[in-house]
Amino acid sequence: MLFRIGNLIKTRIFLDHCNFISLNCKKCYADVVTNKAGPLDGIRVLDLSRIIAGPFCTMILGDLGAEIIKIERPQIGDESRNWGPPFIKGTKESYYFLAVNRNKKSVCVDLKSPKGQKVIHDLAAKCDVLVENYVPGKLNEFNLDYDTIKHVAPKLIYCSITGYGSEGPYSKRPGYDVIAASVGGLMHITGPRGGEPCKVGVPMTDMATGLYAHGAIIAALFQRGRTGLGQKIDCDLLSTQVSCLINVAANNLNVGLEAERWGTSHSSIVPYESFPTSDGCYITIGAGSNQQFKELCEKLDLPHLVVDERFCNNEMRVKNRKILIETLRNRFKEKSLEEWCALLQDSSFPNGPINSISKVMADPHIKHINLIKEMEHPSGEKIRLVGPPVKFSDCRNEISLPPPCLGQHTSEVLKELLDYSDVEIQSLQNCGAIS
Repeated sequence: MLFRIGNLIKTRIFLDHCNFISLNCKKCYADVVTNKAGPLDGIRVLDLSRIIAGPFCTMILGDLGAEIIKIERPQIGDESRNWGPPFIKGTKESYYFLAVNRNKKSVCVDLKSPKGQKVIHDLAAKCDVLVENYVPGKLNEFNLDYDTIKHVAPKLIYCSITGYGSEGPYSKRPGYDVIAASVGGLMHITGPRGGEPCKVGVPMTDMATGLYAHGAIIAALFQRGRTGLGQKIDCDLLSTQVSCLINVAANNLNVGLEAERWGTSHSSIVPYESFPTSDGCYITIGAGSNQQFKELCEKLDLPHLVVDERFCNNEMRVKNRKILIETLRNRFKEKSLEEWCALLQDSSFPNGPINSISKVMADPHIKHINLIKEMEHPSGEKIRLVGPPVKFSDCRNEISLPPPCLGQHTSEVLKELLDYSDVEIQSLQNCGAIS
């Protein structure tokens, strides 16, 4: 009886998996059993996005095993291809583009052309997911909006990534990371104490939106496994940014606390910031409990701070922040960064150096976990990229394809996926619908 129940459970899991991936079920099941597949192997994504948020989302899906067909404008491509220097040697392919476009096939289609639109419809019917990041309403002009596409591909998950969503007074505005970070408050709380607002060094709002989108797509695929139907997903930069305010938003909504810029320090925990060392470098430390604070003072040979009533708990340390931080800063300036790192490396409280990017890439831990991957670009040049940060025990999450050259896979995809003949492809090229 137990054996039969076990077989029924395994059968149900297998059927659910087949329904989820919808393509190449037997092969995918065999690959999963032998640990050869990514968790999204068999899922095909039609990627109409460009710049960062959308491509970051589809890159993650590609790392997880999905097949990504990236649609680009003929002759021009994704705008970020030109965002250099630096460029790959002998090309006009920017490293900016390479950073978020691995594991993709590039297909050039003119979305303004009726024949190009027909190509997209044909591709949508063969795909599980479509991702786009046009201003709301723009794809209506090309017959590529959700209401049109869902009739062509009713099982398709259609994910729109926009600046402000599909409704509301800002909905027609184009979306940019730094603007969403401005309107959404991130820049208001980022920067030195008493100084000007600062943007984060990388487009965190774009990337957070891409992460939200990739999670939502996977959830919608599971939902499709139950209903057999696709649906539309709306992700936008502003909503993402506001959701990422977490405790800052909660403090304001519930007690009216207006946030400030704190530099590297923390509004609610002291000490929790970066300190300059004698060699002009910086070390960051945090002491969120009384025990950690006690240990920090012992490591710094400042035992008198532990028994000082002004610093007896975190509330008092926040209240007397200025004098405590001044004392700690003076102490940290007495040794070099290397000396402090050696002294504090076995501490229970969090601490670490502020590394340059070169030091990050050469860090022994980063090397040990093999996070940096090297591959050959289609141009023949060797390139290195930061690989997927998540590991699975029983499936793959890895780089399988280097970032593509513009239009590199156009003929291949149209032939192999859509069964277009050489004559049809040549005709589409002649009229400019593809390139």
